Amino acid sequence: MAFYSIEEIVSECNKHNKTFAQVIIEGDMHDREVSRENSIEKMKQMWDAMILASTSYEKNDISNSGLVGGDGGKMETYLEEDKPLCGTFVSKVIAQALQMGESNACMKRIVAAPTAGACGVLPAVLIPYFHEYKATEEEIIEALFVAAGIGQVIASRAFIAGAAGGCQAEVGSASAMAAGALVALQGGTPQQISNACGMALKALLGLVCDPVAGLVEVPCVKRNVIGAVNALSVSDMVMAGIVSKIPADQVIDAMREVGEKMDVSLKETGKGGLAKTPTAVEITKKIRENSK
Repeated sequence: MAFYSIEEIVSECNKHNKTFAQVIIEGDMHDREVSRENSIEKMKQMWDAMILASTSYEKNDISNSGLVGGDGGKMETYLEEDKPLCGTFVSKVIAQALQMGESNACMKRIVAAPTAGACGVLPAVLIPYFHEYKATEEEIIEALFVAAGIGQVIASRAFIAGAAGGCQAEVGSASAMAAGALVALQGGTPQQISNACGMALKALLGLVCDPVAGLVEVPCVKRNVIGAVNALSVSDMVMAGIVSKIPADQVIDAMREVGEKMDVSLKETGKGGLAKTPTAVEITKKIRENSK
């Protein structure tokens, strides 16, 4: 069954003594009329695609516009040769977010989770976690179902497209999904997953969608990093016992309201924000001239 609120999912978990993932898996089974095995296999395909996108990253690849490419490789080198302030694990998350976003810009296969523009957030936290904390594939797939449940509620209750609600709807939603997934991986309760969703989305309310030259490259790729690191900090706060003062569903509603009030120039049109800075205007002009 499709859920319209995080509270509804949490209530279902508590009522039947089920995990967040179990409720979402059963919902998928009901909606698509498939077996549990089929549902899990479908999600495994998503995970396999994320892993493939990660392992096939090429640091020498540059997008057609020339705006992005190689930064993920630079971050990886910095991690290996220096001592990043963020430490090893967070730096790996940053590198992964950059690499996934760059792969998208270079027209490689990625998983839109929930969108192509925000494709780097979820794998950026899950892939390093999988390797560093020796999580099982089953645990990761269950975490992906948690993320999917959160994303489905946000999509139903508000929006996940930058053209509709700004980047808060894309990277913000992805960050909420990633935070919930991380809390689930750490053994958090359904209510803690709800808190993670609310806290992560709150932190990115109002984030506009202002792509330079109308491309999902600048500032999109680096915003994936912000969404991923935001999810990490939120998951740690939640596991420390910190709660979201505003319920997740109310945060989602607030995001919808902010998105509806946002000027159209700040919703993926490339007509406002960073896209209208002098440098961005010059970049756009050059790209258009080169494309003739």
